[in-house]
Amino acid sequence: QLAQETYQTDLLLHLATHLGRLEFEARKDVVTLFTHLLRRQIGALWPTVDYLTKTPAVLFAVFAGYENEEVALNTGMILRDMLRHEPLARLLLYSDAFYRFPHYIETTTFGISCDAYTNLKETLTKHKPMVAEYLEKNYDRFFSSFTTLLLSTNYVTKRQSLKLLGEILLDRANFNVMTRYIANEANLKKMMNMLRDKS
Repeated sequence: QLAQETYQTDLLLHLATHLGRLEFEARKDVVTLFTHLLRRQIGALWPTVDYLTKTPAVLFAVFAGYENEEVALNTGMILRDMLRHEPLARLLLYSDAFYRFPHYIETTTFGISCDAYTNLKETLTKHKPMVAEYLEKNYDRFFSSFTTLLLSTNYVTKRQSLKLLGEILLDRANFNVMTRYIANEANLKKMMNMLRDKS
């Protein structure tokens, strides 16, 4: 009954939108609340996942938490729990908001940047068939955005992005994407130039 009440009153949307108004301990409680609701399963059904799929504003409000330093790590934890469910990962992946990841990784503090990177990785490696289909359909847009991370002046970002690129390309599900990527001379040049870097 309590879960149904949170769906009917759009409580999760209000909590995600106004998390910054709550005190430190209360924010932790909100994370716990989201975690419990997202793990709630009735037979083969995931009621909270179904609700969030129909109410995408909650997911995007949580994702936008990276804009606010005070709540970013809280919303990052909530987002990680959401991304474990394919319908919610699909919502984020197929949205324009997904392309905010490089911005959050490059322009925020180290802690927030690491958290955003972890969630980017989660989005791209957890649900492999869905991601493979997405990359084939959105190859140019995805790789032009991802290249900004590969060319980052920040050593950690560059190193992590190279590692993630390797994981994506070497995954069997992404065979078509990998053959397309390595057939491009510009990508080979990029990698050769990186090899010249002392680090």
